[in-house]
Amino acid sequence: MTPMNPIWGYIAGGFILLMMFSFIGIWIWAWRKRHKPTFNRMARLPLEDEPDTEADTKENRP
Repeated sequence: MTPMNPIWGYIAGGFILLMMFSFIGIWIWAWRKRHKPTFNRMARLPLEDEPDTEADTKENRP
């Protein structure tokens, strides 16, 4: 059995750092103040009633 090349440790470490910084970057982007109104609106979507217009009901019929 041959030992693993030590370069793979550096590659794995670099990949982990890249993923960690990507996660932190997306987390910071999502928690910016300018996104709050959009996220609040999206959070209320499941609670809103569906519109009862004639055009909407005709589209949903088979």
